[in-house]
Amino acid sequence: MNRFVLAAVVALTCFGTAQAGGVTEEDLRNDQQTAGDVVTNGMGRDLQRFSPLATLNRDNVKNLMPAWAFSLGGEKQRGQESQPIVYDGVMYITGSYSRLYAIDIHTGKEIWQYDARLPEGILPCCDVINRGAAIYGDNVYFGTLDARIVALDRKTGDVKWNKKIADYKEGYSYTAAPLIVNGLVITGNSGGEFGIVGEVQARNAETGELVWTRPMIEGHMGTLNGKPSTMTGTLNATWPGDLWKTGGGATWLGGSYDAETDTLVFGAGNPAPWNSHLRNAGTPTEGNKGDNLYAASRVGIDPATGEIKWHFQTTPREGWDFDGVNEVVGFVDKDGNKRFATADRNGFFYVLNRADGKFVNAWPFVKNITWAKGIDETGRPIYNEENRPGAPDAAAEAAKGQQIFAVPSFLGGKNWMPMAYSQTTGLFYVPSNEWGMDIWNEPINYKKGAAYLGAGFTIKPLFEDYIGSLKAIDPNTGAVKWEYKNDAPLWGGVMTTAGKLVFTGNPEGEFMALDAETGEKLWSFQTGSGIVGQPITWEQDGEQYVSIISGWGGAVPLWGGEVAKRVNYLNQGGTVWTFRLPKQLASVN
Repeated sequence: MNRFVLAAVVALTCFGTAQAGGVTEEDLRNDQQTAGDVVTNGMGRDLQRFSPLATLNRDNVKNLMPAWAFSLGGEKQRGQESQPIVYDGVMYITGSYSRLYAIDIHTGKEIWQYDARLPEGILPCCDVINRGAAIYGDNVYFGTLDARIVALDRKTGDVKWNKKIADYKEGYSYTAAPLIVNGLVITGNSGGEFGIVGEVQARNAETGELVWTRPMIEGHMGTLNGKPSTMTGTLNATWPGDLWKTGGGATWLGGSYDAETDTLVFGAGNPAPWNSHLRNAGTPTEGNKGDNLYAASRVGIDPATGEIKWHFQTTPREGWDFDGVNEVVGFVDKDGNKRFATADRNGFFYVLNRADGKFVNAWPFVKNITWAKGIDETGRPIYNEENRPGAPDAAAEAAKGQQIFAVPSFLGGKNWMPMAYSQTTGLFYVPSNEWGMDIWNEPINYKKGAAYLGAGFTIKPLFEDYIGSLKAIDPNTGAVKWEYKNDAPLWGGVMTTAGKLVFTGNPEGEFMALDAETGEKLWSFQTGSGIVGQPITWEQDGEQYVSIISGWGGAVPLWGGEVAKRVNYLNQGGTVWTFRLPKQLASVN
């Protein structure tokens, strides 16, 4: 349903002049360079989350003050992981349970709200969150928990079109922000714990009609303009029997776009089920038969046709639910080489060649990794096979395999929460967590719409004094330049600016700015609920603004085991907080 505030709708005409026809491909391409709006997830489709604004800096950030706050209202206060979009005087933000709001950025008042009508029986894995919207032309787009993609009129909230991504009854859902490239709305899917098949889809942004599909598991056929195109990979090359039919590889975090090579980059999640022995784990001497492509991989895709250009698999023979969906961020290294960086759930920070996805280097970015000794010269893990969960006894239906303690936990050295890259300092700012898990494999059979894990687990912190760790990492050497430790796990996004600031929040409700060169905390504000959202900044009326959504939730309280018990006192919420640096205080130290 829609709700309208008539006065606010009328006030849209006062917000300034937008381009005829709304947001263009050029606007999306130049998002990082334009200070007055934020029209892409990641503040640029390369996902650097870097702003060239320097009005707000290390000297004056202490003068940052609240401008307005907006409550998402109602009783639907679950995890709020959204990144705001700002365009033509309006902020668009998504909320838990598949809601979307349009807010006047001058006053913080609601313009309109859209609530998706969710059916009974949805099967979201990791809270009822939504990570944000996309904008193009005069439409704003977002996905829903019943695996649909909806286009709304950005000025009124009226539905333009509503299309089905997949069948929610089979375990599919959708939580990522869509990606717009050359007039196509590009989406992934969620549901890797239900034996679904990961896929990337591209639709005509104006009509919603499907243009191409690209499955992420070998053996499945892609489509182009409604007809079969090419098979993903080679049938049974790295999957045994029929397990590829329910192989996982969900593309649940969305993707990035590298304009210079005209390449989409999507990550594919864990293979299904978690039990790697069932998926023919093999041994290092048996080649790649059990690698289970393209799960736990980053995949380069042609945005016009959906054809795969290249792939890089971070965890072949994956058996710990390390996935492979973490965002891939374009940057230029100290020697002028064009690179990608990605901080994997498996605990290693990878650098790849941007032209073809080839491996360049990798370093551990969390402590005490147990499952691998390191990464070899090809980019393949050097496994500690004794730290692979054991195979269940096939003769004993209830028997579990040998339990091991693995680091990191299945929630990862870094999970979904996006890192940031500073063009000013040349560093990546990576939100990470120091934890491990007891994990064991169990017998499992696939049943449509039922959980398809084949494993049990309990997450445990590694250290008494902290779990969360925001690290500044040099992508040329892997060196950690500084580390900011946090008692609770970090689960929110990071942003950095040319003013040498790093913004992030913690589950304790603190929104903070750190010195990008030293990690010193320079400013903080208590938002009243845990922060698992993604900050942005923009310029308005000659002043710099910063926004974050606050609202505790996500996977940690649902899946976190002993860690969840340490944060069960935290209150849920749903508030967009917006801050400004007044002109008269910009030069006051």
